[in-house]
Amino acid sequence: MKVKILSYIIAAIFFLSVSSSCDLLKNGEDNKPLDNYLVAYESQKTYLHAFIQAILEQQVIIYPEIDAIVDNVEHGITIYKITYTTNFDGEDRLASGLVCVPITEGAYPVLSYQNGTNTLHSKAPSVNPDSELFILLEFMASTGFIVTIPDYFGFGDADDMFHPYLHKESTVQSIIDMQHAVKELVTNYLEIDITEDLYISGYSQGGWATLQLQKAIEDEYSSLFNLKASACGAGPYDLNYINEYVLEQYEYPMPYFLGYMFNSYINLGLATPASEVFKAPFDSRILTLFDGTNSGEEINNQLTPRVNDLFTADFINGYYTDEKFAPIVSMLNENSISAWKTTTPTMLLHGTEDTFVPTMGSNRIFQDFLNAGVGINDVVLIPLQGENHQSGIIPSGIASINWFLEIKNEE
Repeated sequence: MKVKILSYIIAAIFFLSVSSSCDLLKNGEDNKPLDNYLVAYESQKTYLHAFIQAILEQQVIIYPEIDAIVDNVEHGITIYKITYTTNFDGEDRLASGLVCVPITEGAYPVLSYQNGTNTLHSKAPSVNPDSELFILLEFMASTGFIVTIPDYFGFGDADDMFHPYLHKESTVQSIIDMQHAVKELVTNYLEIDITEDLYISGYSQGGWATLQLQKAIEDEYSSLFNLKASACGAGPYDLNYINEYVLEQYEYPMPYFLGYMFNSYINLGLATPASEVFKAPFDSRILTLFDGTNSGEEINNQLTPRVNDLFTADFINGYYTDEKFAPIVSMLNENSISAWKTTTPTMLLHGTEDTFVPTMGSNRIFQDFLNAGVGINDVVLIPLQGENHQSGIIPSGIASINWFLEIKNEE
């Protein structure tokens, strides 16, 4: 059984790290630079180089691929929570996230990680920075990256609104604006430098978000970021395909995924009422369960895995043909991501036993990239043998980071 990273460090974390609760607000002192995005930053913890190395060395037994990462650990790190200004639906909003930086002087590229599906406010990156995955990501700053982990709208400092789950425009906007804020943080307040090089990665919802971000940077922001590589794990890239896949099953083990998506789109203005898609009493539950207080497991327990019991017969049988569902098809199309002739080295990763987000989704978009003219050396598909959707999270992250380190170290 794979032992969680936290099981090794939870007892030592307060003794071998240095914590700080000092909240430093921008523009609060004389002679401070005027920032356009950064609103505030607060140091959370500082980890020493030797501590990071020791913890990662223990994990080599469980995840042998971490050995290559251990060889690249060179720095202690400091973790910050930042608050920044972004935009949602035409209005300025505050958002937040984690920023992890080496404490050694130098110029570092950014690694932006987009996390997977979460329904709990208490599990947002900036609220729960000591989770297993986030600690591993934070430690990657010790290999010479500035690591950023957005909270997304609906979490952290933006938890007073709904989470626009799988909504392309707001997701990309919040991540791009966080990168602007990170640059202001590093340039104006920290004793390190930041390069224009950017590496992006994510899993599940984060894999989808990463590919959306990759496309947006290539199309709109290539003058601001030098996108070096993109690693996308188990993303639901084609949302209509995912919907079709679910409707074809007898049981689907994660009904809250679909409920989350419809809750989001209804909040975004989808005209089709929940009662046309979900049977009672699930139609009303879809509208109330996603308030940040229920876990995915708790929401699943309020729904049902049986597809014929969860969805209306009209939706199952007429999803693509009945005009009343056309707004749903259109919304899913608008927020899907298709292959294009990308200019960014791209890695697609997916567990071979994934039944939550079907492996075929990554296989399909990989082939579509090749059909679009992307070279076989520029886009790769990495099957995570024997891994399901949950167990593939850490292996996907390790493979992505090792690949990024190879690219960075070649320069």
